[in-house]
Amino acid sequence: MSSLMVSRRVIIPDPVRIDRFKRLPELGPKLLFFSGGTALNPLARTLKSYTHNSHHLITPFDSGGSSAALRQAFDMPAIGDLRSRLIALADETVSGHPEVARLFKYRLSKTGTPKELHRRLMRIVEAKDKLLADVHNPMRGLIQTQLEFFIEAMPEDFNLAGASIGNLILAGGYLNNHRHLDPIIFLFSKLVNTLGHVTAITDSNLHLAARLENGSVVAGQHNMTGKETPSVVHPISDVFTIRSLEDPTPAKPSIHPRMGRIIADADLICYPPGSFYSSLMANLLVEGVGRAAASNPNPKVYIPNLGKDPEQLGMSPRLALEKIIAQLEADIDAPVAASDLINFVVIDKSMADSFDANTFKQRGIHIIIDDLVTKTSFPYYDPEKLVRILLSLA
Repeated sequence: MSSLMVSRRVIIPDPVRIDRFKRLPELGPKLLFFSGGTALNPLARTLKSYTHNSHHLITPFDSGGSSAALRQAFDMPAIGDLRSRLIALADETVSGHPEVARLFKYRLSKTGTPKELHRRLMRIVEAKDKLLADVHNPMRGLIQTQLEFFIEAMPEDFNLAGASIGNLILAGGYLNNHRHLDPIIFLFSKLVNTLGHVTAITDSNLHLAARLENGSVVAGQHNMTGKETPSVVHPISDVFTIRSLEDPTPAKPSIHPRMGRIIADADLICYPPGSFYSSLMANLLVEGVGRAAASNPNPKVYIPNLGKDPEQLGMSPRLALEKIIAQLEADIDAPVAASDLINFVVIDKSMADSFDANTFKQRGIHIIIDDLVTKTSFPYYDPEKLVRILLSLA
């Protein structure tokens, strides 16, 4: 067996390739995304119509929302973003399992009393509630087993208000599988017939911290996204992982060799839009990611944020690109060209003045400019248009 590098002319968008993938999505390209948050979910829902082989690497560092309560109660990694992406990629056709997806998306009331919420959860677990009663065996039994593990381990004072049933299933499965994420993610994906692959880039139980330009440190992802707490008032200079919110000792996670192979074998690597530090850069903090990406000779595409990201206070789109390259380079011992890490930047025409195409071309990075938003999607990308460009490059 020999390995060859073949170059080809690319038409963007390429209607022939797009039509081929649309007809046979099960044979579609292996597109890999470094993304954790919900910003990429619309693109994921669109993508599954063209390929069932996309791979989504998610960090388990979130410290807000319902994930925070589970992390505090069970000393475990965050699972909310994993559940969200699994559901986004779920098969919504007649061959899927809509009743399972409906159960996994359901949240308990935010206003019920502790007794009422516990009673409702028990009715679901015992299949006395329509949500689980509609799920046929053996899937029903598998779901019940994970929820029973959760209930057995649940502290008496655990707050079920607003809890996602999908998160509780993942938490129970994590505890049931000797505190490993991969087995329960695999089961969850089979139960909803996920048309793609979702993987935690590490199952290390760590948190995210940000160092601001004024020298102060903010611990916890929820304190830097501007969603649950006020946005940071000083620009973020860099992010790193720490042992816990109580113990801010830096701790460096490493990827499993299998994860390195997944990155190295992808037909296209995408650094997508979303929360810049807590979603994208957090993935790149994991040791081994930069080396795996550099070893992949296929296209690597950066799509800058279009809307306002609180984490990018004082940061230009060009500086964001440079930060990604620098973070990847920090994981590699020998010098590499910037084009070994990113060789395409896809931007909407409204951002054309943010990048000097000629300057980046000299570094082997090509800027692709297109009309990527519509009146209904502004100020966000139209997922169909982005998907068509990525498929054309793959």
